[in-house]
Amino acid sequence: MSNKRIGMQTINLPSKPYIIGNAAIVGKKEGEGPLGEHFDKVIEDEMNGQESFELAEKSLYLEAIDTCLQKAGIQADSIQFLLGGDLLNQIITASYAARDLAVPFIGLYGACSTMSESLGLGSMLVDGGHASHVLCAASSHFCTAERQYRFPLEFGSQRTPTAQWTVTGAGATLISSAPGRHPLARVVQISFGRVVDLGIKDANNMGAAMAPAAADTLCALFRDTKTTAKDYDLILTGDLGKVGHDLLLKLMQEHGMPLDDQHYTDCGLEIFDRESQDMHAGGSGCGCSAAVFNGFYLPLMAQGKYRRLVLMATGALMSPTSSQQGESIPSIAHAIVLETPKEGA
Repeated sequence: MSNKRIGMQTINLPSKPYIIGNAAIVGKKEGEGPLGEHFDKVIEDEMNGQESFELAEKSLYLEAIDTCLQKAGIQADSIQFLLGGDLLNQIITASYAARDLAVPFIGLYGACSTMSESLGLGSMLVDGGHASHVLCAASSHFCTAERQYRFPLEFGSQRTPTAQWTVTGAGATLISSAPGRHPLARVVQISFGRVVDLGIKDANNMGAAMAPAAADTLCALFRDTKTTAKDYDLILTGDLGKVGHDLLLKLMQEHGMPLDDQHYTDCGLEIFDRESQDMHAGGSGCGCSAAVFNGFYLPLMAQGKYRRLVLMATGALMSPTSSQQGESIPSIAHAIVLETPKEGA
């Protein structure tokens, strides 16, 4: 069997698994943002007809999965693995959704990097011949994350300029060994990140905490594959926001692997209008990259607008306990290299 590793952190996928399904369900505020018309559904009520915010998040998760399967024309009983997670303790959104679906489940916690983490592992399962259909999903909800990580909503605390708004939304992606009816993209390489911690302790400045991890993974991808930013039509990070976006540009310049606005953007900057919606540093949460990638960028890849794209979702691996004990915020980023389905199809 050939060695599929490239360098220290990158995995090559010779079969180039197909992405054949996608869905993005978001909340009202996200639907009012610049990408609102591209999401499959915008809910008008944060409760989404449920009795708690947590149950509302679970309903978004399940609806994203159902929509993804319907668009792909695949029945739920054809799914051999569900990979996914969320931001809540013990990933209860994903776990309880998996209970309802009754398919083999691999629960993941990568904080806001979960969408990339699930796509990477799911693609490896398909490329390795262990499955023909793998479903990947991630979600977040402003109201559930806010009261878990920061304050009760009723407290009404003032947000700092570096703070990001946790996206209410969910995204689902279906990976397959065959092109299906309408292939959207192909997964060709994965660079799994290392945990990086430069000592940032401010839970309201996650962009600064995550940017070094994003730089570390992106440098690894470039070194392992002997590429530069110009070899990709777009590098899409997952919710660094304005602070992290600007820091990543500086860090990559220092590493001698510069990025520019022509080849780089961030999901946290795309999902909201920071000025008119008063979003401070932008969006965050597992649902941010999951919704932006599935709702906006995957369809553009299917249309051929992007030939090669890197999705690199980033995650701050803190917890309420670690923050209360004064710990710094370790972070991680995973990079997924995708090609248009026309490449080698």
